[in-house]
Amino acid sequence: MPAAPSAATAGSSFIARAFGVTALLAAAGSLLGLLRDLLLARYFGAGEDTDAFLVSWTVPETASPLLIEDAMAFLMVPAFSLALAARQHDRTGHPQHVPTADPVRALVAATLPPLCLALAALSAATAAFAPSLVEALAPGLPHPGPAVRCTRITALTVLSFGVTGYLSAALRAHHHFTAPAAVCVVQNAGILGVLTTCHQWLGVTAAAVGVAVGSALTTALLLPPFLRRLRSTPRTPAARRATRLPVISPLALLPVVGFSLTRQAQVFIERYLGSELPPGTISHLNYASKVAQLAMTASLLICTVTFPLVARAIADGDLRAARDRVEKDLGLVGAVVLCGTAFLLACAPAVVRILFQRGAFGPQDSAATAAVMRVYSVGLLFQSLTGALIRPYFSTRPAVRIADAAEPPGAARPWLDWYPVAAMLLGLAVTFAVGAAAAPHAGALGIAAANAAGITVTASLLLYGLRQRGIALRLRTVLGGQARLAAAAAAAAAAGTAAASLAGPRPLTAVLLGGTAVTAVFTATAAALGAPELRTPLRALGCALRPTAEGDRRHGR
Repeated sequence: MPAAPSAATAGSSFIARAFGVTALLAAAGSLLGLLRDLLLARYFGAGEDTDAFLVSWTVPETASPLLIEDAMAFLMVPAFSLALAARQHDRTGHPQHVPTADPVRALVAATLPPLCLALAALSAATAAFAPSLVEALAPGLPHPGPAVRCTRITALTVLSFGVTGYLSAALRAHHHFTAPAAVCVVQNAGILGVLTTCHQWLGVTAAAVGVAVGSALTTALLLPPFLRRLRSTPRTPAARRATRLPVISPLALLPVVGFSLTRQAQVFIERYLGSELPPGTISHLNYASKVAQLAMTASLLICTVTFPLVARAIADGDLRAARDRVEKDLGLVGAVVLCGTAFLLACAPAVVRILFQRGAFGPQDSAATAAVMRVYSVGLLFQSLTGALIRPYFSTRPAVRIADAAEPPGAARPWLDWYPVAAMLLGLAVTFAVGAAAAPHAGALGIAAANAAGITVTASLLLYGLRQRGIALRLRTVLGGQARLAAAAAAAAAAGTAAASLAGPRPLTAVLLGGTAVTAVFTATAAALGAPELRTPLRALGCALRPTAEGDRRHGR
């Protein structure tokens, strides 16, 4: 099994290939997720049944990002990166006749069994306390019974998603991205299969059963490639093992879990405040956020690919390479998410009509969802920046270390471990305060605005805190780049709105006209303002086309 490349040595072609595979499969998973939401809207509309399922959906909606993309990735990608770095050190730093324990095998043996036991206990506890959980999440539900039943079924996802997240982190650290990227595809395929075949028989409970089935399929997908990589590692006799074994640091583990839980608490606040508003409010918030967050998800695919490179650079002590990679990632993330934000601001009504307005989902639901989506989109940049900044932050002091390895540079102040949790809690306080004040007057729009305000506070604090952690970002460069991209997004949104209005009542035409205008104006404006995220690709494209044009002139074509 080859050693993973570092941030300094990984070539752009590797990153491009990995990003291409990840983006393609993520897009397929997102399309299936949209189809899932379309079927929910078609079969059950935006009423009490859908609200009941969406309350239970809070469990997998929390478990999936927490255990697959957030906490488990923050914990295990740096851990496996350290194990790979230790393996490389053992190969080059020990005489051939002194074999040492393979750090990767030792890491798996020390962490996977206790993790499975803890996840199984947590899954059982979630099912047992489902009535209390539903009451806490949505105290205003008039009939909580269906929500409790669905929550007990979706509690199974805690175990399966946790194991899936562990396997996914291990594979990504080894730079295998295909199977982890297909997780969302398999998960949504399982949901769709059960939903389409059983919705008349089980009602909205079919959606909960589909969630449980889909989560089990994700673990089954990743287990074979994980075992293949583990089997390819040479075994070493136990009697001759050295002491380079993994050590779990609880003090560094707790902040990772704390941050991930508090980040997901934004959803809890939305459901809590929305349950006091008219029926259908939670559904409007859900559909709007699902579509709006596609832009954020697409932007963070960049960090999914580069996170192992950053973690490996930090494990090797190369903080300059880590800083350069993070700055590039922030620029690329901003470019993707702000272009998507401009599109949503311009075309939200047409998008919602195309996706959802059929069956029990009527024009009033479309109008309410589109309005919420536009407000949500204002905070998308800061949602993406939060996701991009937290990955290198937790890599500087990983919760799982190699026993005799020195801590990476920048980990000298352990109290900073809790800084992201404090930043997230302050953001949640802003979210709750603004939402509680605005919801009675502005309804779902007030809740969406509160979400944007809270995450803006968190992202700003994390941007400052990463410098304190040892990765000295050049803030003037980073903020200047984001300002140029934001100006381009504002111009693109205005142009897209004007173009979409020309389509009249035809939503598909509005999306095509608005999307084309947004893409063209955003690209041109960002390049004109000097954004390297757009100028560099355009310059490369020009260089690629120029020889062809010169050759045509030489040959008289």
